[in-house]
Amino acid sequence: MGVNHGSVTNHFHMPIEETKEINPRPCDQPQAHYVIPSLENRHFTGREFTLDELQQRLFLQANTEKLALFGLGGIGKTQVALQLARWVKVHVPDCSIFWAPALSLESFEQACSQIVKELQIHQNSDGESAMELVHRELSSDKAGKWLFIVDNADDVDLLFDELDQYFPASKEGVTLLTTRSREVALSFAGRDKVELQKMTTKEGIAFLTKIVGEDSLCDQNSTIQLLEELNFLPLAISQAAYYICRNDGTTIRYLELMHKTEKDRMRLASREFHDSTRYRRMPNAVTTTWLISFDQIQGSDPSAADLLEFMSYLESKAIPRSILPTLNSEEEMEFAIGTLCSYGFLTRRDNENMFDMHSLVQLSTRVWITEARKTRQIIAAVTQHMDKCFPSDEYTNRETWRMYLPHALEILRREESKDTSERYSLLSKVGNCVLADGRAKEAVAFFGDVCAWNESHYNEEHPDRLASQHDLAGAYRSNGQIKQAVQLLEHVVAVQGRTLDEEHPDLLASQHELAGAYQSNGQIKQAVQLLEHVVAVRERMVDEEHPARLASQHELAGAYQSNGKIKQAVQLLEHVVAVQGRTIDEEHPNRLASQHDLAGAYKSNGKIKQAVQLLEHIVAVEERTLDEEHPDRLASQQTLAGVYQSNGQIKQAVQLLEHVVAVRGRTIDEEHPDRLASQHDLARAYYSNGQIKQAMELLEYVVAVKGRTIDEEHPSRLASQHELARAYYSNGQIKQAMQLLEYVVAVQGRTLDEEHPDRLASQHDLAGAYQYKGRIKQAVELLEHVVAVQARTLDEEHPDRLASQHNLALVYQFNGQIKQAMELLEHVVAVKGRTLDEEHPSRIASQRELARAYQSNEQIKQAV
Repeated sequence: MGVNHGSVTNHFHMPIEETKEINPRPCDQPQAHYVIPSLENRHFTGREFTLDELQQRLFLQANTEKLALFGLGGIGKTQVALQLARWVKVHVPDCSIFWAPALSLESFEQACSQIVKELQIHQNSDGESAMELVHRELSSDKAGKWLFIVDNADDVDLLFDELDQYFPASKEGVTLLTTRSREVALSFAGRDKVELQKMTTKEGIAFLTKIVGEDSLCDQNSTIQLLEELNFLPLAISQAAYYICRNDGTTIRYLELMHKTEKDRMRLASREFHDSTRYRRMPNAVTTTWLISFDQIQGSDPSAADLLEFMSYLESKAIPRSILPTLNSEEEMEFAIGTLCSYGFLTRRDNENMFDMHSLVQLSTRVWITEARKTRQIIAAVTQHMDKCFPSDEYTNRETWRMYLPHALEILRREESKDTSERYSLLSKVGNCVLADGRAKEAVAFFGDVCAWNESHYNEEHPDRLASQHDLAGAYRSNGQIKQAVQLLEHVVAVQGRTLDEEHPDLLASQHELAGAYQSNGQIKQAVQLLEHVVAVRERMVDEEHPARLASQHELAGAYQSNGKIKQAVQLLEHVVAVQGRTIDEEHPNRLASQHDLAGAYKSNGKIKQAVQLLEHIVAVEERTLDEEHPDRLASQQTLAGVYQSNGQIKQAVQLLEHVVAVRGRTIDEEHPDRLASQHDLARAYYSNGQIKQAMELLEYVVAVKGRTIDEEHPSRLASQHELARAYYSNGQIKQAMQLLEYVVAVQGRTLDEEHPDRLASQHDLAGAYQYKGRIKQAVELLEHVVAVQARTLDEEHPDRLASQHNLALVYQFNGQIKQAMELLEHVVAVKGRTLDEEHPSRIASQRELARAYQSNEQIKQAV
């Protein structure tokens, strides 16, 4: 449409009520005609950027005869078209404007009849319809400039089979089409199409304020939150605004109603309201507005409708294409996804295999499904599909199950899925994955639900019931609920022991897990005995290289280490590492895990250099194969820092732990066990580096977080309190240290067995505090108890037993019991002499103390 460019002000915008007639039409210009809806009393949305683009396309660019404006239903296409009509009426006064709704053939024909009447068009022949008359008149040269707006052209069949033949065509005219469908826009106008995006924050606030007034907005935060919940969709904003006005409410109250239940949210979105800016008899509620699009999709592309139903029960953001049910062909899937994107119901991310779904579209689809009484059917189908496609918690699947997890959790929260067996199969898979991610509390809840289902459906000996109890016990162990884990695994092993062969893999797996629980509970001997049995059975059943056999040997080595059999632990782990070295890749997680534990055994055996060397290798491999934020990489760096600390490389330890803490600080929650564990270790490194105040401050923070997130009796919470007491002790706050240690010992006294290593360690350190405060009798009494318990539970060579004997000798010496001290130290030195290297720090420390005892006993030659 050609115009005098000098008379058009391209970026001229003013509120509707202030618009004035400018550049009045000269008398010799042809009469302009207007057949458009009333422009009065409408809450225009002020979409300046879209208006700019439409104005430029229509009046500043040549040869634009067709233009399509498309976008999601309710996004304001009609409003923008009306604003454009108002702008044209004022700024291009010699341009006629005609408006024809394409809701139906009848609505289009009625609009054409009004145009015929306004233009006083006469028939050339009998039977000529109003649509034909308009087409003939506006396509002629005498028609002059015109803008023909075809609104709501959403029905593909109606548009291209019946209506488009009547659209006029002229070099002086432009047909503007508004539609929900990108496909319609493309078919009608080709590249000459404009997509109407959601409102900006500024536009949304202005639009909402215009309807409800400033008094109902409460504060800017609640206003922006409401607009975000409504996805900045003009129709949804209007609906909320009229609801607020009708009930004399506020934005905060409306938000409260939205967040109560899904039923409340559905009722809000389904509330009809009077809106003079929309066609009469057209639905105004958000949910019913989209029913038109749903029905069109159902009729034209049933596969797309099926996908829409499926996705309505997933998390609305980051939907991976791979999670969707497969169709008959890849082309059919591509076309169906294209249909949903065309209607604006799906948005493709930069990664073409990931999509976002409008949350209000999801809600409206669920209303549609509910009205069709298909809710249970769809939810059952989604649950069954998710159970089939959700991967195991294998390391190699981590990226996939992390993508799928939010969607699985979304379907699992549906009440309607609780009667399907697939729900509990899926719940079990999800439980294993969240447990692998360190979310033990959630895992306990998930496995608890699975166990409850299985216990109500299967007898005591059913494999599924026993498997779920096995999984729940593992979650208990990770969550610090050691006694529950032991109790449940003992039950599982007992049932399997009377129903399965000794060599059955399930029985061996449960015995393996029970041994691990025994070890966590301080029942080291039972753990060793059970694992030795499992290893013996597997060694005669499966090949040397079998993963299950290696896993049991690995676990047994850990039990040996806990039992003070460091040499056996080293020997077994070296074997495991050697076998894995020739059977699996250098970068395989199992191989790296075994090397990791071997390094820990080296550390316990005083071979600090070997431990450092091995951990530096592990960290180097993981740094080139894993992301900076990967939990395994961070765990290895954390362990390496501990070995650096033992090797006297305190600065390197502090530096590495500060890095681990920083990464976890930005990637996982404040309450995550791994984050707290790394902060705990950093505090210990600060302590070793003489940064006592920093250590104390960090431990106080860790203790505070654990104090509000985990039970009073949780081992991790008690461990941090124990470590904080040590920091208090070093800072001269002996009373606080003693008070905290007495509390820890009291809690452990009612929750742990007398023989538990953690309980004995706390008693050991409390004895040290008693000694410092001059309470020598209590110190002697407590250490004698510790030594006596360890004498009947630990091997003679166990490091913990030797450490307690060493310290008891020091207290004897302090108490003037020189002979007892000397006798005990001679025993300790003799044992360490045959078990530790000559240069081991612990061996040298005991020899030094024995020399002091000799000196106190006037055995100067022996001392020298």
